[in-house]
Amino acid sequence: MTKSQKKDLVKILISAALFIIAELVPKAWPLFLVSYAIVGYGPIFSAVKNISRGQIFDENFLMTRATAGALALRQWDEAVAVMLFYAVGELFEDYAVNRSRNSIKDLMDIRPDYAVKLTDGAEGTIEETVDPYDVMPGDIIIVKPGEKVPLDGIVIDGTGSLDTSALTGESLPKDISPGMEITSGFVNLTGLLKIKVTSPFEESTVSKILDLVENSGSRKAKVEKFITRFARYYTPAVVFAAIALAIIPPLLFNGQWQDWIYRALLFLVISCPCALVISVPLAFFGGVGTASRYGILVKGSNYMEALASVSEIVFDKTGTITTGNFEVTNSSSPELLELAAHIESYSAHPISQSIIKAYGREPDKVRVGEVKEIPGEGICAEVDGRKYYAGNDKLMTRIGATIPNASSPHTTVHIATDDEYLGSIEIADIVKDNAKEAITELKNLGVKKTVMLSGDTEEIAAEVSGKTGIDEYHGRLLPQDKVDLFEKMAEKADGHIAFVGDGINDAPTLARADVGIAMGGAGSQAALEAADSAIMDDDISKIGRIIKIA
Repeated sequence: MTKSQKKDLVKILISAALFIIAELVPKAWPLFLVSYAIVGYGPIFSAVKNISRGQIFDENFLMTRATAGALALRQWDEAVAVMLFYAVGELFEDYAVNRSRNSIKDLMDIRPDYAVKLTDGAEGTIEETVDPYDVMPGDIIIVKPGEKVPLDGIVIDGTGSLDTSALTGESLPKDISPGMEITSGFVNLTGLLKIKVTSPFEESTVSKILDLVENSGSRKAKVEKFITRFARYYTPAVVFAAIALAIIPPLLFNGQWQDWIYRALLFLVISCPCALVISVPLAFFGGVGTASRYGILVKGSNYMEALASVSEIVFDKTGTITTGNFEVTNSSSPELLELAAHIESYSAHPISQSIIKAYGREPDKVRVGEVKEIPGEGICAEVDGRKYYAGNDKLMTRIGATIPNASSPHTTVHIATDDEYLGSIEIADIVKDNAKEAITELKNLGVKKTVMLSGDTEEIAAEVSGKTGIDEYHGRLLPQDKVDLFEKMAEKADGHIAFVGDGINDAPTLARADVGIAMGGAGSQAALEAADSAIMDDDISKIGRIIKIA
């Protein structure tokens, strides 16, 4: 429980104690006023503050005018009881929402901590660790294995592999070599890279993504609680009716002013929808609490309500519809897989690890002789005294191996010797086992349209969409492309639109959606912070469950 919640609880307990004493002790009505002031200060202050901003008819004004009417009629216990019940309901809801929010709140910080700049000194070139903001276009920086690329630039020396998942959402590393553009936010996996910076940090890709998150959040549709919308229409109707009740009979029908003002005040008191005011926060408390027990965390009751009327759901592909882990899907033969596992046995590359995993046992490294990694192409290794190559098309072309014409949208590792092509192994990101059933359930729950956005190729996006029954797909998208495309969908959506994702590249779209749902198990801190809800074990079927709860 937060300090603010503890403070509210103390107020409620003190007010309740005074209320009970005032009920039991004759002529102790001043205690009712003290009790009312303690528990009613918050709603009254909020009502006054909102009126000054031009926001008059909300639930705070609804509570204030009803209890003020009760006080005017000297119905002290009625005024205090209404405020007490309202405060208890609000406390329960706030407790549930904050417990959910605190479970997934992490600092969103994808900025690199430093850049290593090369400068000329008296004793030659010096490596200087500086703030990325202090690096200018034209400066030369180096990025060592395991470090983030701090700024956008062009590789002028060195080769290696980059983890691009932070920006593209794709798990497959990208090979990099001199002359290629490199983007801030990537992580260098292998090799020392020397980079010529092409833009200042303020204009780097990382900064643009952070800006996208902020701007997308400001464009999020305002999702309000039911009680707020209800009060906006109900409160003015009751207020104007009470005014009419107070002045029309005396003016037009010679009624007694005192009698009709009394009746108008009485009308204000009995028109307070106490059951609704109390039950709505408690209902949200129950909903958010129930969702938490299933490992689904919701940051606000307004988002819980919005989930009940979601008409379209847009998904990221990698890590959401698919597992985000590469697995061998096809091999020319078991013998070839065994050979490939031994060739790759000393490599930590994700593709190598997926081949070893598919082999199913630990490679016998006694059989493996000299191993040489060829950056951006593959591996050359001796197995059982014979030299073998395992790698991409570029490596096969260089050694003169002829690749069959058969093509695949998935990552393909070719195996060859100096004079013979032996076969290939296909590796792909696997669709989650329950993805198709989850999409079917969403449609049964009334979701009219499902869409998948991916940074992967159109061919792979089409294949995943076909396997899961998703209505529409788009491939080769960068974070800005996702936001732009999502904006167009949101403009046409008939109802609330949700987005489900897990990566830093999804954060801008999660922030823009009416309801952003993050896959919290393996999701990035940025995605969790930008989202309105999180599924903590990455089980896609729980999207249907939270909609049912909502």
